[in-house]
Amino acid sequence: MADIGPGIEERAGAYAVIGAGMSGLASLKALLEAGFDADCYERESEVGGNWNIDARNSRIYRSIHLISSRPFTQYPDFPMPDTFADYPSHTEVLGYFKRYADHFGLREHIAFDHDVLRVEPVDGGARWDVTAEGPEGAPRTRRYDGVLIANGHNWSPKMPAYEGLDVFSGTVLHSKDYKDSDVLRGRRVLIVGGGNTGCDLAVEGAQNAAATYHSTRRGYYYNPKFVGGRPSDQVNDTLLMLRIPLAVRRLMYKATLRATVGSFDKLGLQKPDHEFGETHPVANSLLAYYLGHGDIQPKPEIRRFTAEGVEFTDGTSADVDVVVFCTGYLATFPFLADEHLNTADGRPRLYQNEFTPRHDNLFVVGLHQPDSGTFCLSHWQAVAAVRYLEAKRDRPEAARAFRAQVAAETDRQFTGGMRFTDSTRHYFEIAHQDFLAGVEQTIHQLEGAR
Repeated sequence: MADIGPGIEERAGAYAVIGAGMSGLASLKALLEAGFDADCYERESEVGGNWNIDARNSRIYRSIHLISSRPFTQYPDFPMPDTFADYPSHTEVLGYFKRYADHFGLREHIAFDHDVLRVEPVDGGARWDVTAEGPEGAPRTRRYDGVLIANGHNWSPKMPAYEGLDVFSGTVLHSKDYKDSDVLRGRRVLIVGGGNTGCDLAVEGAQNAAATYHSTRRGYYYNPKFVGGRPSDQVNDTLLMLRIPLAVRRLMYKATLRATVGSFDKLGLQKPDHEFGETHPVANSLLAYYLGHGDIQPKPEIRRFTAEGVEFTDGTSADVDVVVFCTGYLATFPFLADEHLNTADGRPRLYQNEFTPRHDNLFVVGLHQPDSGTFCLSHWQAVAAVRYLEAKRDRPEAARAFRAQVAAETDRQFTGGMRFTDSTRHYFEIAHQDFLAGVEQTIHQLEGAR
């Protein structure tokens, strides 16, 4: 490793991977498997990203399980053990990542406890300087041929603003800081947010709190985790495989919900203001159970807070001790200027959520919010990035043709015919079968260029 300038180390022919979670591990493996040299930077002391619950920046809680089933989540070349539950726990998932890293010999290429401070283009974008701070103290900069960003998009909290929140006398926290039910036990709790985390924590409130209120801005479709004894995502994929039209699938979904959950109105929930599939799936079999028992009291949007509690837009109010905002996260890349990811209005514009039209050696892996499992999607995104690097090396004219496609189709959406709700939560929403078909086409196109 040569020193090419004040404090800069040369890594010619090598690529940097940022993050050793779900997507970073897949990216590092794909690079090494193709014969590329690579360094991975991980700010924690272990692999796993968000699923490493003891890490400083982990946003998961002790009761969490996957909301997609095992076979639809796992890496395609590293199956989860048959002994795992249909919906594995966070401990099973973290153990799976550790075995993946060990099996493919990834650890020796990972710089643990290294926080990436800056990623900057040099030589007109031909190379990239990556500056990271590790346990030794002073930041160090290395120069790479390219960068694969895999820092995740569920760690920078989206915190709402409400009138009176500054005078509320109780405990306020975002779900990023929630780890277990101790903070809820015996207290009057308000859970804000209708996504998967909000529903999980409302259930935990029902099981532990003196009273639990659950505020949502709109109505949602709450999917049971099992249908006919099978994980519901597997049932969904069977319908997709049979090419059943979207309109018919929606009728079938609603009929299933009527049979399993019943009337949303009778549970006190708002009617959804959208069609089934137009918001990110909420998989929870217990919410309806506790609503039916009166252990969760559904509420609409918040109007304002008072010193002792909260007022809602329907004119009701509640005295509460604890508020947990399950209001999601924003995708942020604090080490990189927005322009490099073609960002507009806080949203990177990337072809297949991966390729930026600004640079041909900068990629984002894992920036997707699917209706199924995610590990397999990141695997194939990583393969697509590496196939492009191989094409760029072996047949530049084919790589240039693909780059023209990236520029022309940057805004192409992979929705499977769905029209997703316009919100930050759905910036990166995809229909997994449509998205996978697009990535597969990219891989085949680039493999033919080798």
